[in-house]
Amino acid sequence: MQTHLKLRLSVFMFLQYFIWGAWYSSMGTYLANTLKFEGTQIGAAYGAFAIGAMISPFFVGLIADRFFASEKLLGVLGLLGGVVLCLLPQTTTFGVFYPTLIGYCALFVPTLALGNSLSLHHLADPKQDFPRVKVFSAVGWIGGGVILSLLRGEQSPIQFYLAGGASIVFGLFSFTLPHTPPGKVGQNVPLGEILGLDALALLRKPSFAIFIACMFLICIPLYFYFVNMSIYLTELQWTEIAGKMTLAQVSDVIFLFLLPVMLKMLGYKRTIFLGILAWALRYFFLSQSVGVAAAPQTALIFAAILLHGVCYDFLFIACQLYVDQEATERNRSATQGFIAFILWGVGAFVGTLLAGEVMARHELAPGGPLQHAWAQIWMLPALGATAVLVIFLIYFREPGADGEEPGRNTRFGERA
Repeated sequence: MQTHLKLRLSVFMFLQYFIWGAWYSSMGTYLANTLKFEGTQIGAAYGAFAIGAMISPFFVGLIADRFFASEKLLGVLGLLGGVVLCLLPQTTTFGVFYPTLIGYCALFVPTLALGNSLSLHHLADPKQDFPRVKVFSAVGWIGGGVILSLLRGEQSPIQFYLAGGASIVFGLFSFTLPHTPPGKVGQNVPLGEILGLDALALLRKPSFAIFIACMFLICIPLYFYFVNMSIYLTELQWTEIAGKMTLAQVSDVIFLFLLPVMLKMLGYKRTIFLGILAWALRYFFLSQSVGVAAAPQTALIFAAILLHGVCYDFLFIACQLYVDQEATERNRSATQGFIAFILWGVGAFVGTLLAGEVMARHELAPGGPLQHAWAQIWMLPALGATAVLVIFLIYFREPGADGEEPGRNTRFGERA
């Protein structure tokens, strides 16, 4: 039964991230070159996902946990999301596209938490089995990007139809998942618990407070990659961009398996340090790739893409594991909700808006090979990530250092 369950959950993860991978990386190119949106509008469009992340805790805490079985809610959200995605290509002005995209993200983002929760609830050995199931999320993202490139849909509305069709399949498949009744039927869930405010008590620990501040600050330069990368590669006249960018997820799979080993050898501080360092190096490589010969330019760009496994796993996944270790049984869920709100909500919203604003301010006069001053654009997040790296290195302490109470042993955390 567990083998069949893991197979179904693997398909579920594949479909969920296929949807995301089919449009997220390439949307910037479509908005810039097809709909002719401005840089600030493109940044705001990417910020729609952050708005969905900020809405998600209310939705999950107030509705999902108390009234609906998870598999049924996942099915409904998938079907509704598919319809909205197929409506997006009909919107060609920012005033209509933006709120429609926010509506879609508010439907999709809750499926991430619900899917992880459902999986962890039914797997007999979550510490061992959940990472193996979750690997198929990276495979799904790769599948979405590769198929989009084969369809040559990076600059066309095909990406939304592809993602919308996959979302309908995802919704229908979700109804076949194991029955998972709401966990808080009839309970009066405090608003503070929904928002993860119970986790604020941990901020009394200096290292944890520094950690939260650094995670918020790193999100600001981090989202320059997602907002600007496909636009940059399009201006360089690359083809099959979505497919080539999925090499990031190949790297993701490799480093996901290496993460437990690195944490055991290096601890949290050095592992997360490497994650932040990778972001600084990624942007430095991109800034140096502007205006050089074709061969070194290609090498630098692919190096930046392939750093994704270190960037994501050594930062975000290690971050979730550290938070899980520092939390208690009582406030574990609240603490994970709080860090998700910081990383994918507030941090992402600020980062995407700033990335769009910087791109708009570095637009070049028409007629040249590039439409933006990319060396300056990429250097800004490189310097920002370096500043966060210095703060983290100086002030963050390994759990148990300087007399702080060491955290409990942890199991492998969830991955959004």
